[in-house]
Amino acid sequence: MTKPFPTFVRTVNAFAAAILLASCGPQSAVPPPSNTGAPKVVSLNPCIDAMLVDIALPEQILALSHYSRDASSSSIPAETARQFGVTGGTAEEILALQPDIVLASSFIDPATRAALERLDIRVATFGSPASVAESQQQIRDLGALIGQNAAAESLVSEIEQAWVPGDAGEVSTLLWQPGQIVPGETTLVSEVLTRTGFVSHSAQMGLGQADHVSLERILAEPPELLIVAGDSAGQRHRLLDNLPGMKVAALDPKHLYCGGRTIINLQSRLDEIRGEISA
Repeated sequence: MTKPFPTFVRTVNAFAAAILLASCGPQSAVPPPSNTGAPKVVSLNPCIDAMLVDIALPEQILALSHYSRDASSSSIPAETARQFGVTGGTAEEILALQPDIVLASSFIDPATRAALERLDIRVATFGSPASVAESQQQIRDLGALIGQNAAAESLVSEIEQAWVPGDAGEVSTLLWQPGQIVPGETTLVSEVLTRTGFVSHSAQMGLGQADHVSLERILAEPPELLIVAGDSAGQRHRLLDNLPGMKVAALDPKHLYCGGRTIINLQSRLDEIRGEISA
């Protein structure tokens, strides 16, 4: 009786077919070969994308995550994202690009990671930084991984140099994120709020990471400043504009989720809000 092929052999054959199919399609999204010897990479995470486009050589980036083409999930400008190819994150797509390293979040699908590593493709994972210092270290780690230490250090310095000690007059501030939730105190966005001079109203209310806050509770326990980063019906309610003693400011959600240059952009917007509430 004929023995079935091992699973690994069938996987290799499927990946080989994917490469042949890819070679028949347009190649304009794939950067030309690099003469620098720097590793070629594919990124599967929008926050890694945001760091990568700042510190990598363009020809090193074979593809970003498809999230970076979506305005609702991208932390980089649309025109920047369009300069690079994207993948849906499948092993077949990645193998067709033949990267040296795949950059992924800590939550990469175990089956995808195992398939890539069986084919000798290195997978490097990154978590979500919970502080400015952690984000800066992550930038340095990525720079070392892709051979761009100097560019990584330059971005780290930019984050520090952009820092302007904030003084909003100890304004009690509630950041109302998409889904009507608030950030915990040990998060990157909360540290940036504190460092730019705002005081957490959600902590004063006894709320923690991802706790839901209803419109009714806002009306009952209003902060001095409500920063709205969501678009639910409650977050757009007209009552918020007429609550005595409370000011309201808007924040684009794209400033909330990633480190790297996103920290600079978040701080810049918070500085603008400081100016608005002081006017």
